[in-house]
Order: sequence, then C-alpha cells, then structure tokens
Amino acid sequence: MKLKPLGDRVVLKFLEAEEVTKSGFIITAAAQEKPQIAQIIAVGPGGVVDGKEIKMELKVGDKVVMSKYSGTEIKLDDEQYTICHQSDVLAIVED
Repeated sequence: MKLKPLGDRVVLKFLEAEEVTKSGFIITAAAQEKPQIAQIIAVGPGGVVDGKEIKMELKVGDKVVMSKYSGTEIKLDDEQYTICHQSDVLAIVED
C-alpha cells in the first residue's frame, strides 16, 4: 500500500534512535525517547488551506526535525509512519 497525503500534510518515517551511548552504555527501549529526526516519505500537493495559499517547501527524501508531540501515528504493512502538517516540521537536516 502507498500513502498519499492531502493538502499541506507530509508522511514521515522516524529514523532509529541510538541504542548505545557514546560511552558504551546500552539504552533499553523503554528508556529511549521518541526520535525527532525523520525522513519524508510522501508530500501532499499544498494548495489552499484555511483560505491561505500553502506552498510545499519539503520534498521526498528530506531529513527533518519534528515537533516532539505532533502528528498522527499509523501502522501500515508492519511499518510505523507519522502524518503531520508541514508547519509541524521545525527544520531540514542538511548533510
């Protein structure tokens, strides 16, 4: 199956959190925070949202920093995704 977001929404897949600290300690899954860096999987068309023209500035493949508690989490084909508005993305991670 494929997700196609509507309006100014994007589909994200969070990147795995570090399981070992720099000093070598292993972090259990229960103690790990939700990662805030994700990769854009799909981008909506933008358009008019609430009477305002929205231009999509994100593209598929971008790595981004997300607001900690934003978006809607879904599971599709045994993969976890988050769908959120473009405005919930705080920054693009540039290599």
